[in-house]
Amino acid sequence: MELCDGLNKVGGNVSAGAEERAEEQRLIRRMQMMMNMTMQVIAQDSSLTIDDAAQMIADSRRAALLMFPGKELAYDLIWRPRFQRLMRERFRIM
Repeated sequence: MELCDGLNKVGGNVSAGAEERAEEQRLIRRMQMMMNMTMQVIAQDSSLTIDDAAQMIADSRRAALLMFPGKELAYDLIWRPRFQRLMRERFRIM
């Protein structure tokens, strides 16, 4: 009886771990979609000003850090260079 209870507890932990991983994967996909949509709008909307684009980038950063608190370094390594390159290409800034 104790062995079965112990196995159920372990199985519950495995299930909880799988659920946490699934939730993290869902958040990652959501963030990727959000960042890609932001980049698409900046790249394709000819009426967008540089200030509007910069505000969109700041808002997307804020949203990403709300989804993944404490991951500023990851954002700076992954997304910041992409947005910088896009801004240079789109607005021809150095």
